[in-house]
Amino acid sequence: MRIRAIVVCSATALALALTACSAEEEPTADTAASRSAVAAQEEAARKAAGLPPEPSATARYRYLEALDAIDERISEPGTDEQAVSRGLNQCGSINATPDDTAKLAQQALRRFTIDTRLPDINTAETGERLVQAVHRHLCPDY
Repeated sequence: MRIRAIVVCSATALALALTACSAEEEPTADTAASRSAVAAQEEAARKAAGLPPEPSATARYRYLEALDAIDERISEPGTDEQAVSRGLNQCGSINATPDDTAKLAQQALRRFTIDTRLPDINTAETGERLVQAVHRHLCPDY
């Protein structure tokens, strides 16, 4: 008798939990306004940090293709988001010191971990090519 009560209670609890989990919340005007406010705050923070907006899908694709043209090991499969994030951070450096090409190239080599991960291509030329790819595809206005 006791086992039946436990089974019935467990089944009821499970059914209630599944019913509660399957109900999807309808978007409301408050939700849309909240998302819009968060997006505006993120954009303001990016601008204050000297970073460009998120790249379009086309710009992202072309940027990753440019990295592959330099060396396919820079952006390995599954690390595209990391490569884009590093590129956007490099945009902040380009914005801060646009005329110091040697410093920007050195920062790019470190930022993309070329100096430790790929020492065979750790050259000033590779750093300059990285900066050019970032500048051309992620932050052309800098």
